[in-house]
This record gives sequence, C-alpha cells and structure tokens, in this order.
Amino acid sequence: MAQRLAILLTGLGAGGAERVVALLVRHWVARGHEIHIISFDAPDAPVYFDVPPAVTLHRLDLSRPGRSAVGSIQRLVALRRRLAAIQPDTLISFLTKNNVLALLAAWRRPVRTVVCERNNPQRQQANRIWNRLMARLYPWADVIVMQTRASLACLPAGVENAVEVIPNPVEPPAARPAADGAARTLVAVGRLVPQKGFDMLIEAFSRIADDVPDWRLSIFGSGRMQTELTDQIDARGLGARIALAGQTDQPGAWVTGAGAFVLSSRYEGFPNVLAEAMSAGLPVVAFDCPFGPGEIVTDGVDGLLVPDGDVAALADALRRLLSDPALQARLGAAARETAETYAVPKVAARWDALLERQHDGRTGR
Repeated sequence: MAQRLAILLTGLGAGGAERVVALLVRHWVARGHEIHIISFDAPDAPVYFDVPPAVTLHRLDLSRPGRSAVGSIQRLVALRRRLAAIQPDTLISFLTKNNVLALLAAWRRPVRTVVCERNNPQRQQANRIWNRLMARLYPWADVIVMQTRASLACLPAGVENAVEVIPNPVEPPAARPAADGAARTLVAVGRLVPQKGFDMLIEAFSRIADDVPDWRLSIFGSGRMQTELTDQIDARGLGARIALAGQTDQPGAWVTGAGAFVLSSRYEGFPNVLAEAMSAGLPVVAFDCPFGPGEIVTDGVDGLLVPDGDVAALADALRRLLSDPALQARLGAAARETAETYAVPKVAARWDALLERQHDGRTGR
C-alpha cells in the first residue's frame, strides 16, 4: 500500500546517510510512495546524490544551530510545523540528534516513527544532554533501525522489541577499477577527520612503500585534517606516492583506476564505501574496527581484516596483498559475490516489509 513518507536528514551532502536515502527513495518512488525529504541545510546548498524529481524537498535553512539549546529548539519547532503540513504516515530519521528531534516533533501526532543510527553511538560526540535524551526518548520510537548486530549493545535499555537490523543498500559504482596489469593505485575514501584513521594509513603505507614500488596511495575526501595529513606525507618523503585527491564530483568516481581498497577507520557505523569497493570487485583490507568491517568481510575469504588500530598489522596486510596479484584476483572476485548481500533490491525489500508492518497501525505519542 502506498504511503506518505517523510525522511529527516541533516543535509543533502556527500555523507553515508544521504547515500542510503538516495538509493531508498528511488526505490520507494518506483513503488508509488509519496516521498518528502526534510533537511536543515540551506535551499541553495548542493545536492550531492541524485534525487528523483517526484521527491519533495523541504530545506529548513537551519544548518548552523551551534551547540546552543536555542538552535535545537528552532529546529524542533520548524520540524514540528513541517510535519503538521506534510502529515506523513511514517517519519524516518537518520542520526542521533535528528532522531531525538524527530521523536519530540512527532509527539502526539498520528505518525509512525522509525529512527536510524548511522554511526557508532559509543564514539559520536554527543554531549550528556543528548545522550540522556536518547535514553529517554528512544523507547518512544516504533522502530529503531541499526546497521549491524554488534551495534545493538549501544542502545539504551527497554528498546529491544523495537529494534531491526538492516544493513545499508549498496549500488556498484558506475566507474570501473583498473584493468589487470594497469598502474596500481591503492584507494581510501572518507572525510579527512580523525575517525577515518588516514594518519595511521599514511604511516602504514610509508613502512611498505619500498616493498611495493609500483603502487601509489590515493585518499579521496576533504576535511579539517588536510594540512596535518599533507605535512605527514611530506615528512615521510612520499609526496610523489601518496595523493590527497579531494572529494570527487560524482559518487563512486574514486573507483576509476583503483587496484585495491583500504579502510583505516577508528570506528564506523556501517562503512558504505567498503561494501561499494567490494561490489566493484576490488580486493580490500580493513581494520576490524567497531562497527561493520567484521560483519562485512570474512578474513582471508573476501578481504583481509586487521586488528583494530594495529598499524604494523595493517602494513603487513597491505604488503601481502599488494605483492600478490593472484591474491588480489581471488579476494576481489569473492568480494563481489559477498557484496550481493547488500544489493539495493535485497535491502529495499527488508525496508518494504518493515513499512508494511508499521502501516497497519498509526500512533500518536
């Protein structure tokens, strides 16, 4: 049965939650649902992922509330008013602070609430007030969607019956990796922030650079650590071997010319980019950080898993992979098969089942 769905995001930039929403709304529009995306960014802010024309965007122009309670209250009031205008059957929210606001805005309204955690709740920089609000309000949610089984331990008590584990959908990048025998490039992708661990990756690559002279490292992304990472690369004398390649204009363009992929994150929720690399048939190396890599990659079968934060082990795994074309081919082929688990039709079907179950009973808190 067709529904009116409202989806709450912080913005429409190049993040993982935005990528997931772009894939899901394309599917939902095709199924006849009426889709509204509510975001706090400015109306003229760039939209990184393609959104179907049938989707209505509600951009509330409250992108910089700061840490003040006033900013959060402004968002809450604007969101509640917009929900009153849209009158959705179901409100789906992404990210902890948005989830809290969504639950408050939906209070005593006839709307089902689905809140989705996207990152590692244990490592996010939410202050005590937001953490307390999460513990108090998450039991109000009709459904709490988590991306991995391991992340369930982060939830407050009393919500067990509302939890669903649904991984992110993954669409293979339109670009293609390097052909066999082409110039070798090891690729990493993510914001240039401490979470992504690119400082550890640069250190690991510097330890093996002489052992794999044909390989280069390209790190795609932008962020506040640009200068720090550039200085680290220069200090290692690897300016000709390691490139900070910036953010790509098109999703998945980083795959072009890639020969292998590495995930060096200190923590994740569900690393979309790891699954995307696998769907492209790239051999992968990943830290077994909380959460996601350990549930996506089977060590030695469809990729190489490295103990969380162990730079020496990361260097050893990269040396092993980049020095062995046969291993690259075997892991890459198996990775593509594993990634089928996260194909958009399969994951979207799980969301469809969830929405159909919820549609049977609207509620007002």
